[in-house]
Amino acid sequence: MNKVMLIGNVGAAPDVRYYDADQAVAQVRLATTERGYTLQNGTQVPDHTDWHNLVFYRSLAKVVEKYVKKGDKLYIEGRIRYRSYDDKAGQRRYVTEILVENMEMLTPRQQAQGTSQATQSATQAAEQPSNDKLPF
Repeated sequence: MNKVMLIGNVGAAPDVRYYDADQAVAQVRLATTERGYTLQNGTQVPDHTDWHNLVFYRSLAKVVEKYVKKGDKLYIEGRIRYRSYDDKAGQRRYVTEILVENMEMLTPRQQAQGTSQATQSATQAAEQPSNDKLPF
């Protein structure tokens, strides 16, 4: 089983691209932090932050483009994918990504648009493209 669940904060504005007749892909960096603590002997263990590369496709990518901003808190469910590519210098690069299948926004929104956006949920119904068809 390949299942990932994360709660974290968005590190930058989403990068959204369109391809193949209005199909979208969004990339987001998500930070998860384990809080520091103090051991019984007085040793302090600092906070530890991990950064995750999230990838959203199709309608879920459009939801991300419209509602997700830097600093927002998200709950996501998805699966891990490892891929590699050759950069401009010919070096092999490795990337670990989370292909997001479900997302909930945990950051409360103002009632400015008439409806509360506190828990905007979205599910991706369309299947994910294969590794060899990625537009980036």
